Formats: sequence, C-alpha cells, structure tokens
Amino acid sequence: MGLLPLNYRRPSYVKKGRPNDDLSKSQTSINSGSDNADKPARSLKPVRSANTLGIPPALSFDKIIDGGTCPPCTTRDFMNYLIYVERSAENLQFFLWHREYVKRFEQADTPDIALAPEWTQTMEDEAVMRIQKDHAENLRRDPKSSIAAEMFQGTDFEKNSQIRKGSVSDSNPFSTPPETPGEREDYSDYVASNATSYRIQANEAFSSAGLKAPFTIQPFRREIERVIATYIMDGAPRQLNISDREQKAVLQALAYTTHPTAFRIISKQVESELRRQAHPNFIRWSICNGNSARVFFARVLGVGLIIGGLVLAQVLTLSRAARGYRALAAIVFVLGIATLIAAYKGMCVVLHGMHHRHVRPWELFMTDEEDVDDTGKRSFDSFGSSNSYEEEPWVVRYKKRNIIRKIFDREVWIQEPALRQIQDTIFVQSMLCAVVGAAILTGVFLAVPGGDLF
Repeated sequence: MGLLPLNYRRPSYVKKGRPNDDLSKSQTSINSGSDNADKPARSLKPVRSANTLGIPPALSFDKIIDGGTCPPCTTRDFMNYLIYVERSAENLQFFLWHREYVKRFEQADTPDIALAPEWTQTMEDEAVMRIQKDHAENLRRDPKSSIAAEMFQGTDFEKNSQIRKGSVSDSNPFSTPPETPGEREDYSDYVASNATSYRIQANEAFSSAGLKAPFTIQPFRREIERVIATYIMDGAPRQLNISDREQKAVLQALAYTTHPTAFRIISKQVESELRRQAHPNFIRWSICNGNSARVFFARVLGVGLIIGGLVLAQVLTLSRAARGYRALAAIVFVLGIATLIAAYKGMCVVLHGMHHRHVRPWELFMTDEEDVDDTGKRSFDSFGSSNSYEEEPWVVRYKKRNIIRKIFDREVWIQEPALRQIQDTIFVQSMLCAVVGAAILTGVFLAVPGGDLF
C-alpha cells in the first residue's frame, strides 16, 4: 500500500468530557429559529467527526462499524477496547441498538405505528426550555440546596436523600445498586425472567421525572422500557453518561412516543462521543503492537543502546584507533534512537519487522473459538448486564504472569493493511530521525581530537 506522508502524526489522545449539562446543543437549536425546528429528520443524520487527523479513510468510524476492516480494527476489537481500556462500552452498545431500532421502526408495516408520532425538534426545544425553567425556578427558591444537589448528583448522598423523600422505592434503606459483576448478572437475570420488571422500573423513572406512565399500546413499548431500565434510569447497569436534565428530556419524549426521534437528544451526544473521542483513541491504541511490558522493555533497550553507543564512541576517541573507527558507533546510535522513538509511540521494532502484535490480555487465555464467540455475544447483547470485567478469570491469571512472559507474550499477525501502513510510516519516521541523530552524535566525536591513551 505504500507509505503515508512522512509528516504523518498519529491521532492525539482525546480526554473524556463531561455530559453536556446545560444542553447547549438544544439551546442552540432553540436560538436558531423556528424554520430549522420543523425538520426533525435532519437530527437523525450521523454526526461527523472533527478529529480525523491521523486516521486514514480505511479506518474511519463508519468503516469500522459497517464491518469493512480487519483485525485488530474490527467492531469487536472496538467493543473490547471500550470495555477493557476506556470503560465506556455502553455508548457503542446503545449506538448499535439505536441504529438497528431506527431500521426496524422504519420497516415496520403495522397499524399501530400510527400510535407513535414523531418527536419533533419543536417539541424537544419546548421540553428543554421547561426543564431549564424549572431548574432555574428551583435554584431561585433554594440556591444552596440546588448547588448542593448538583455537587452530589449521582452519589450515594443523592440516592439516600431520594429514598428518605420517598422518590425511590426501596424497602431497605441500606441497600445499594449492585456493583460487582456477579451481582449485576443476578440483577439482569432477574429482570429478564420477569417481563413486568422492566415496566415497573420504567414507570419509576417516569415518576421520578414528574411524568405520567405512557400508554402501553404503542409499538415497541416493551423494548423501550428495557432501554430505559438498561441505559437511562439512575442505577441502570449500563447507564449512559448524561446529565440529569438530558435524562428528564428523553424521558419526557419517551412518555409521549416510541418513535426513534425521541432519543434525539442523547443519541447525538452518544454518537459524537464515539466519533470524536472513542474512535480516535481506539486507532491510537491499535497502533501499539506491544503490551506495556514489551514497550517499557523497548524503551529501556533503546536507552541502553544509546548509552552503549556513547561509551563505544568515547573509548574509540580516547584510544589510538584511527578516526574512522569512531563511525562504528553510528550503527549503535541508529538502533538505539530508532528503538526509543518507536517505543515512545507504543511500537516495538522487532514485532513490527514481522508485522506482528501481542495478543490482548483478555484474548490470551481463551482456549477456543467458543470462548471468543461467547464473549462477543455478551458484549454485543443490547440488554445484557453491566460491562464490569474485574472478576473475569483472565484478570487474576494475567496479574500472576511474570514480567518475562509478558514481554514475550504470544503474537499474531496484523491483518488490517491500513494499520500496517501507519506502522510502516512510523517506523520510517523513526529511522530517519535516528539517522539524523546518529549523524550529529557521530560528527561530534569525529571532530574531537584523539586521546591516544591506549
């Protein structure tokens, strides 16, 4: 495939942002005028990423989601990254569900579809304005309590306060939402075994937002109740990172309709986070072909080679050897500098020479394809349990693995051509920098008079 431009830079790391609490996106649409507010279909168009620097078209977000890439850049690899590294897999899980839900809703040809009208942009703007107005009124009445409520939002203080006020039905005041993976699975199994549990939880979410329970005769209403219990309500096993006011806005929309446009305010945010934050970070992480132990070893090796080159150059300079022999240190300098620069970018030059990468820790102890398929099914289950993995067997086994075995972990071939192209470019950049650096260092030692000491 050739190389990318030599001025190529891998994607920058994008830090996680806070949820858009002031609903500035919705407020912008309010201020834009009523002409644009009457075009709800436009809001379902995908949000394009602004941070595509360093990502070739072959590794674009849409290409990965549509299954047009090879390992280690497939949709499953992206999901594993979000589960085990970034810990925000609920965004991709919700995004995949919502995209598939839009298709199913549009293809549905039943009379009850007429019972689920669109949630227009005008309706959303009015709902947002009411929520902001209520929030401002509460802040005016009791500014201290409102500020304190925002400070403790999402913490145990807020939950205990809601229990004392009766806004959360809990017979045991000392009970807390399940936290460990095992407890989460029991909770999810219980919910799945009892069809009415989702409706009860959804109704509690509507009640806590000051809304009446919706009509159950609308199409896909049971599925929407599961979505609320899984992604939207407080304490949900895969609760999305949305603000309290965004939560109220989407619940108000879902109380009115089951049309896909009801999710507009959170679907746009989820997709934006995936495109502008998770996807660039995933590509940056995928460029690394070695685990942390191997990369650290490569950095130490690079520094060691540079020091060795300096020692060799000094010995040759102080000896009676001919001046030309000092140029031998340039070979060591090139190897050391190239290894160090590549390791700084997460690459091991030895693994790159074979276009190999280390097997990920969560893949290392899977014995057969059934284990891989089972893990994939769980992570792609739209209504599964939480994404916690701390008690998975591989975690303990990998921690017990000694450092030498980690450095020389099992390797696999990198199948994605675009990723190999990026790594080839980084390797060439490292070699060019190494040649320039080695030439400068070698030139300095060649210019120094000989010591003739031995």
